[in-house]
Amino acid sequence: MNIAGQLQNKVAVITGASHGLGFEISRKYLEAGAHVTICAREPTHLHEAHRRLAEIAGAGQSVVSVAADVSRESDVERVFTTALEQFGRVDILVNNAGVYGPKGPVEDVGWAQWLRAIEINLFGAVLTCRAVLPHFKAARRGKIIQLSGGGATQPLPMLSAYAASKAAVIRFVETLAAEVREFGIDVNAVAPGALNTRLLDEIVAAGPEGVGQAFFERSLQQKADGGTPLSRGAELAVFLGSSVSDGITGRLISAVWDPWEGLPKHRDDLSASDIYTLRRIVPRDRGLSWEEPS
Repeated sequence: MNIAGQLQNKVAVITGASHGLGFEISRKYLEAGAHVTICAREPTHLHEAHRRLAEIAGAGQSVVSVAADVSRESDVERVFTTALEQFGRVDILVNNAGVYGPKGPVEDVGWAQWLRAIEINLFGAVLTCRAVLPHFKAARRGKIIQLSGGGATQPLPMLSAYAASKAAVIRFVETLAAEVREFGIDVNAVAPGALNTRLLDEIVAAGPEGVGQAFFERSLQQKADGGTPLSRGAELAVFLGSSVSDGITGRLISAVWDPWEGLPKHRDDLSASDIYTLRRIVPRDRGLSWEEPS
């Protein structure tokens, strides 16, 4: 995918950007011509990410970094205050920050850890949206891209906080998209595929007793195979941040399985349907005719 110039002079805030997919999205955004404000919780790793990104930034491009915890309202406000002071506006928000949280049976894991995963994965997504939306509404445009994962679309035994928070994030994306559609703001979620990042290392380290034998074995195989390239999810994040995707909103799009590069020609079909959304399955969806209540 040729991304050069797709985000020329756009200003993006990217959370969880010091490692893995967040860093790769930041790199691709720079390649596409954007200015970026990155944030992450750990200052040392964030500083190193800033240094590496600044080295590849083009002439006239800027990289700004802010150490911040997206689950803290004051930290989130500081991120956007910094971005606005530096650039005068924000055009794109990419919510990448997230954690797996505790691993194990729901009745055994630490309650504080369970809550912490919800705070980062769900509350962090909501807080960043709350911070940027007044600016997007005033400009009557904006792009919000939320990173999702397998926990949004299927059960993940032994990872209940992660699964619950990611499913909640998708319904929040769908709800927010409907709420702000009239302002020209597009809100979408990205399923980036099975990535070989630090989160995978956590799963392997937890072992079968922590995440279940089946998931552990799949993770080992994924680690050996190399997983989905980070670039695929990052390129989808560029597409959803660009004007090419205008009007595509309220969707959960798979970087691996969905033909997202061709979605602009299906814009009307998407708007009139529930394609790429989370919905309840009823018997007739599976070709079954059960008795309906009278």
